[in-house]
Amino acid sequence: MAYVFRNAFLAALVAAIIITPIYGLNLTRQGPRTVLESDWSMVFIGAAIVFVLQLFKPWLARFFKGVKPRAVPALPARGNKWVVLLIMAAAIAWPFFSGRSQVDIATLVLIYIMLGLGLNIVVGFAGLLDLGFVGFYAVGAYTYALLYHWADWGFWQALPLAGGMAALFGFLLGFPVLRLRGDYLAIVTLGFGEIIRLLLINLYQFTGGPDGISGIPKPTVFGMEMARRSSVEGQETFHQVMGWSFQNQDMVIYLYLMALALAAITLYVSNRLIRMPIGRAWEALREDEIASRSLGLNPTRIKLSAFTLGAMFAGFGGAFFAARQGLVNPESFTFIESALILAVVVLGGMGSQLGVILAAIVLTVLPEFAREFAEYRMLLFGLVMVLMMVWRPEGLLPMKRPHMELKK
Repeated sequence: MAYVFRNAFLAALVAAIIITPIYGLNLTRQGPRTVLESDWSMVFIGAAIVFVLQLFKPWLARFFKGVKPRAVPALPARGNKWVVLLIMAAAIAWPFFSGRSQVDIATLVLIYIMLGLGLNIVVGFAGLLDLGFVGFYAVGAYTYALLYHWADWGFWQALPLAGGMAALFGFLLGFPVLRLRGDYLAIVTLGFGEIIRLLLINLYQFTGGPDGISGIPKPTVFGMEMARRSSVEGQETFHQVMGWSFQNQDMVIYLYLMALALAAITLYVSNRLIRMPIGRAWEALREDEIASRSLGLNPTRIKLSAFTLGAMFAGFGGAFFAARQGLVNPESFTFIESALILAVVVLGGMGSQLGVILAAIVLTVLPEFAREFAEYRMLLFGLVMVLMMVWRPEGLLPMKRPHMELKK
């Protein structure tokens, strides 16, 4: 007991040292002077939480020892296709009976589902740790923004090119990392994401620098704007053609349905890919690269295909993000976004598509219900990830892998 108490005390002390410069000390301006203020409440709360968890860790380990995570397939079996159709029908009908803020949050969830499924190809299926995935997200967003700003392209014209440009960047990134693994691969991809962000800041004449590009139009419906009045004189809007009265929530619902369609396409395509030979090659590369070479597989092509296809889905998500926000700037594509997308994949279960969907919902929706803890979001986020790695490292819904059991 004394050993457990000592370890809990040391862990709480280390936690207090780490938390103090972040939440315990704050620099504030008082007139011409900068004053250092201290607030020890969060330091004591954080240290107390760590102390209690470490103190009861042996008992919690015994409790969770008999709890085995339930593995799930990548998608429901064909016999459950009616369940999938029912869920899709409910998802399509839901925004018409919900509030605007809830629909807006759901749209954000679908964007992270799309990004998580794209990164799941690289990390979950191919086993390549990518910490710069937000760079492809930024390429897709800025491709649409620049095409509109310089060539007056619409969303539907720019969407395929946004995915293509992101795929091209993913293909080019694959070459420098062909011989890298593990931590070295993560460092290179992290540097790639930061290079993209710094280029967007410094290429002021083309990208607008830190201010970004604003006034990006929303997607049209068969070439007709979904707005109260058309921006083009003499052209009718979608509501005027249909004879409907315009409501502000209509555009929010339209964006939600678009995001739902893009996320469903991403899910379907990635699910089909893992059942094809390229998907089996990704899994072989993830399990053992040397063994995959001995089977005649080409690791170069496998890695390049994983980076290219994962980046393509990120490009589609970036173009939709730019259309939804109407504004893009480099601050929307920081490393925190890459960490959040990677956390979605790890928390849900690497290689598990249903797990990625569940994790995206959890990590996006829960902070909205705890806005009073917004400033402590990253602290709670880190605590949740640590607990997951200790007691459920396979993720919320780990992927079911083929296996054989020999009879005794």
